[in-house]
Amino acid sequence: MQAENILAKNISAAGRKSSYDAACKRLLANKIILAWIMKSCLVEYKDCDVKEIAECYIEGEPQISSITVNPDESSNTEQITGMATEDATITEGTITYDIRFFATILSSTHQIRLFINLEAQNDFYPGYPIIKRGLYYCSRMISSQYGTEFSSSQYDQSKKVYSIWICMNPPENRRNTITRYSIHEENIVGNVHEIPQNYDLLSAIIICLSDSEQEADSGVLKLLEVLLSPTREAAEKKQILQDDFHIKMTRKLEKEVSTMCNLSKGIEEIGLREGKKEGILFSIQSLMETMNFTMEEAMNALKIPKTEQEQYTKKLKQK
Repeated sequence: MQAENILAKNISAAGRKSSYDAACKRLLANKIILAWIMKSCLVEYKDCDVKEIAECYIEGEPQISSITVNPDESSNTEQITGMATEDATITEGTITYDIRFFATILSSTHQIRLFINLEAQNDFYPGYPIIKRGLYYCSRMISSQYGTEFSSSQYDQSKKVYSIWICMNPPENRRNTITRYSIHEENIVGNVHEIPQNYDLLSAIIICLSDSEQEADSGVLKLLEVLLSPTREAAEKKQILQDDFHIKMTRKLEKEVSTMCNLSKGIEEIGLREGKKEGILFSIQSLMETMNFTMEEAMNALKIPKTEQEQYTKKLKQK
């Protein structure tokens, strides 16, 4: 038995509005999509397998901007979302990142932890250069580490940051391009070399997608063009992502079905011990937690009559 996973559901829900702000964030927040972006744009992951990045290196709890992604499925590990997306200071005010999360990678000597911010931008000319805003976001992510990642004079503990900007409507000369802006060492007099980890602390990356008339042939540019296209149908998107990028659109439900059956069979026993209603409430909550069901899906799975569902909904909301 199979059902669509979160990414497939989000593609269907977004439809042709996938370049709109909220829908765009939901699609980009999927771990496998982030893994493709990281492998293609971040030097630390260029030799890693996409699946390895998604499963081993991306950290975080579900939270995107100020809106929870898929509230009914927030415990599912397919969807990322990272640390708090608000960054506030008294003098500079508050900025809200689209998506911000931690990622790790092993170097030859130690484990590296990165701060990564991902932004979706429809307007390439919002009144200022996008790259300047990207570099500002990088600076804020570095300064925000004081008091959390390091304190006092422990600047050696500061972590590298990335701000990645995906632009859906760039000018023609920018279409199908990926550009990285970083800090590099330059000897003006003499010939000395500092280890890169002491100065390579920030990078801003601008990903400019094509339009339907200038379609990318392959790689992350094509993936993002397909995913965020406002003209492609959901079915076409899913097919391309499966065929060209080996991104699964289904997940096996044998384990979930087994869990559901066990919970259903346990209702009577729990009911005898705690009272029938309490036992059913327990089972509904268990299905919601272990299978990421909505309240309605859990009650339907337990075959609770529609006429009785309202009373359980009220009780669960009171807890």
